[in-house]
Amino acid sequence: MAKRSKVARALIFAAKNGKQVTAVVELRARFDEEHNIQWAQQMEEAGVNVVFGVEGLKIHSKLTLIQKKNGKKIAAISTGNFHEGNAAVYTDYTLFTANQQITSEVATVFNFIDRPFQAMHFSHLLVSPQEMRKKINQMINSEIVNAKKGLPAYILCKINHITDYKLIEKLYAAAEAGVKIDCVVRGMCSVVTTQEKLKGNFRIVGIVDKFLEHSRIFIFCNNGVEKYYMSSADWMTRNLDNRIEVAVPIYDKDIQKDIKTVIEYGLRDNVQGRICDATGQNIIQTTDEPPFRSQQELVKYYRELEKAKSEIS
Repeated sequence: MAKRSKVARALIFAAKNGKQVTAVVELRARFDEEHNIQWAQQMEEAGVNVVFGVEGLKIHSKLTLIQKKNGKKIAAISTGNFHEGNAAVYTDYTLFTANQQITSEVATVFNFIDRPFQAMHFSHLLVSPQEMRKKINQMINSEIVNAKKGLPAYILCKINHITDYKLIEKLYAAAEAGVKIDCVVRGMCSVVTTQEKLKGNFRIVGIVDKFLEHSRIFIFCNNGVEKYYMSSADWMTRNLDNRIEVAVPIYDKDIQKDIKTVIEYGLRDNVQGRICDATGQNIIQTTDEPPFRSQQELVKYYRELEKAKSEIS
């Protein structure tokens, strides 16, 4: 949490106004341990039930669940921390939803944090360390099967880091089978895209620009009925096996279009978009398009979107 966290203050005000408030605070948070400890103390003094995570499992998911008196729930599921400082300089997504199938599973995640010894099953969310790795593998396998049948098969991904060797081997198998894989990867990447066996089907673009690229988005072709997810988890062993992480499916068509645009803009970037192929050269990719800087273009895109919405209203 930020030094002057409006989120923490809101939780404190809610508790003082008679709401039942539980806050799961991750004390092993890089750069923010001191702030988290201070806010945890203030929240406890205000009557907030503060939970300090699960022993042996770092909590990296970013979740909020609000339950009304009538039983209906609202959830906020984010790719980034609830931190005002980060929000000013990071690119992230937060989904606000009243979809009862999703909100009920968010409640199950909180139950898992409270009772990690119990087995939990999720039909919509992908949750680590429970089932995320298994379900990602299943979706990649489906793309492999479709590619071998001559059906449309591709994976689009935007992520911070890809270093988990088991998952990389699965992606290699997909590319070999003819699955087209296009990724925007900001940081660490252990994928060697230049291997002949991949048949040119694996492309990775890295972007370092004014804002820290932090959102994680996965899109699976699924024979034309695309599956969309946004996630707190990178494709690293620690995220898939040793942390509590959440990926949420995106069912809304407008939001699907929006997050696909983010990936497509990143893949088009020929100003800050460098080719990530394990050679270490970090060459900016060249395209037939005029100069296209994805972050600047996305700012224009969102401004135009906001202007169009205001004109309609």
